Amino acid sequence: MKTTIFSAIMMCAVLSMSAQTTIQWRGEDRTGIYKETGLLKSWPDGGPELLWHYDGLGEGHSSVAIDGGKIYITGLTGETGYLYVFDMSGKLLNKKEYGSEWIESYNGSRGTVTVSDGKLYLVSGTGNLICMDQNTLNILWQKNIQADFGARNIRWGITESPLVVGDKVIFTPGGREHNVVALNKNNGSLIWSCAGGGGLSSYCSPLYVDDQGVAPQVVTMTESHILGIDISSGQLLWSYPYKNRLGIQPNTPVYDDKMLLFSCGYEKGSIMLRLTDGGRAVEKVWENDEVKSRHGGMVKIGNYVYLGGDPGNNARFWWCVDWKTGEVKYKDAVLASNGVVIAADGMLYCYTERGDMALARATPEKFDIVSKFPITMGTHQHWAHPVIHNGVLYVRHGDTLMAYRIK
Repeated sequence: MKTTIFSAIMMCAVLSMSAQTTIQWRGEDRTGIYKETGLLKSWPDGGPELLWHYDGLGEGHSSVAIDGGKIYITGLTGETGYLYVFDMSGKLLNKKEYGSEWIESYNGSRGTVTVSDGKLYLVSGTGNLICMDQNTLNILWQKNIQADFGARNIRWGITESPLVVGDKVIFTPGGREHNVVALNKNNGSLIWSCAGGGGLSSYCSPLYVDDQGVAPQVVTMTESHILGIDISSGQLLWSYPYKNRLGIQPNTPVYDDKMLLFSCGYEKGSIMLRLTDGGRAVEKVWENDEVKSRHGGMVKIGNYVYLGGDPGNNARFWWCVDWKTGEVKYKDAVLASNGVVIAADGMLYCYTERGDMALARATPEKFDIVSKFPITMGTHQHWAHPVIHNGVLYVRHGDTLMAYRIK
């Protein structure tokens, strides 16, 4: 009897924790680090246990979002984008059309859904910012980069996971006047607009910086500038020119203790800026054009940052770099492919463009891979960023979503 009661209490605690934790783009706080413990430190030869998989998402590169015991993900079928809702056991609960999706190159959905206060926010590759009711999935309001903000689409389709802070949803249309905007998250009305540097949107999902002694601000990248924008007023606090050959800046920056790391590819690398004057200005700390991550993200653990590589320019490496100095601790091509990196419980989870999922210790000594297995289900590119939630690793490969037990 005592065991039954204890088990029931523990199950309620787990369900309560699951309901309270909301997973958006690259985790709870966009750092790519998942706050879980007790995860496996190695996997069986064939990989961790596959709990379930779902085939039929359509084309896409978006990751899962999780809230209230439900999983949200998008995909393209024909020319139409659909939102899929699953329970935690992989049962499809709902499928809802949300409009046109990107079909011009590397077809499919792009940005990850953001969940906030009973509403879902997503950005289509065709440039629509859409707000849906979380329960009914009805569209409450939507805005378009061209019709509403005088912007135009970009080479591979608008790619952004909207940022919600308080009553604001932050979005980067990339127009000359309406470069970055804050909209009322309930009705879509314009709260503020920032002209930024006037550059096009550039595949970057913004980051919110709210630190002691620093003005609360939105930090993002357009095709030609890194921007810091006052979250309350939309005033441009600072701008730093940074442009690569194609003006493509897909990685959300990483922030810690007044320092911001940005990384890209296309013949540019990584740059570290320090916020000064209470966050109203920046200065360059270091720059390293060798170290680059095209769109695989980066994670900071201790005094080091870990990155995937750039598939071009012979840069298919996995990197460890000293956060403060930019010194390369290692670059390793053992996986012979670049890819995405996330982290949890002192371990790196590396998902390569060749379809390998690797588990490595987060140490600056070497790229210390302890386990790996191939992702064999799914279609097209291995670009979606994996997600960890309640001891489960979620991997999206094109039209297939997989859930692996890693605890």
